[in-house]
Amino acid sequence: MTSNLDPRQKLFVALDLSSLSEAERLVALLGDSATHYKIGYRLGYSDGIAFGRELAASGKTIFFDLKLHDIDNTVREGVESIVRTGAHYLTVHAYPQTMKAAVAGREGSGLKILAVTILTSWNDVDCAEAGYQGNVTTLVQNKARQAVAIGIDGIVCSAQETGMLRAAGIPDRIELVTPGIRPKGAEIGDQKRIVTPSAAIAGGADRLVVGRPITGARDPAAAADAILAEIATTLG
Repeated sequence: MTSNLDPRQKLFVALDLSSLSEAERLVALLGDSATHYKIGYRLGYSDGIAFGRELAASGKTIFFDLKLHDIDNTVREGVESIVRTGAHYLTVHAYPQTMKAAVAGREGSGLKILAVTILTSWNDVDCAEAGYQGNVTTLVQNKARQAVAIGIDGIVCSAQETGMLRAAGIPDRIELVTPGIRPKGAEIGDQKRIVTPSAAIAGGADRLVVGRPITGARDPAAAADAILAEIATTLG
């Protein structure tokens, strides 16, 4: 669990934008309000990998949310490539073989591997439709325990599940990273398991991932600052 009281250390701004120019503009607008950035599919599959490398070189903390899942050799080699970008975090899906390959690929580096348990856009019905047995809570617990045993550094989960995971024995050294964060009054969008920033921090989340409430705001820096203030109040 992270203990740094600087709220910027808790907030990943999701650069879920369609072009490099939009991402560059947002980073410039945010300035010192953001030090941690997440790059996912939308930007990553265009210019996002190179941009992440640049941001990492400039001192920003970079989280590539690529959710790798493939045969062992492909995952391991993919992780080795991400290590060379200087990124700090990378997601993989929480399947045992995939997680083991990712841990092997990052060996000797500072890259932290995060396991995605169940997407925050899923609920029990979605899990059943996908062929899973058990509800979201059971699946998240089981996948998280596997991840810890394999040597994963953190878990991506809903903030509604952080307390449950700690109570289930997930140790404090495992970072709990929570998407699906929505400030009070923000649109829910396609998320189903959401909480506010303050509730997420109070519930034990180590890192928050916030996209549209910041990237879609008229004043992104003001939106980020409001979330940071909420986090700071909760941290005390």
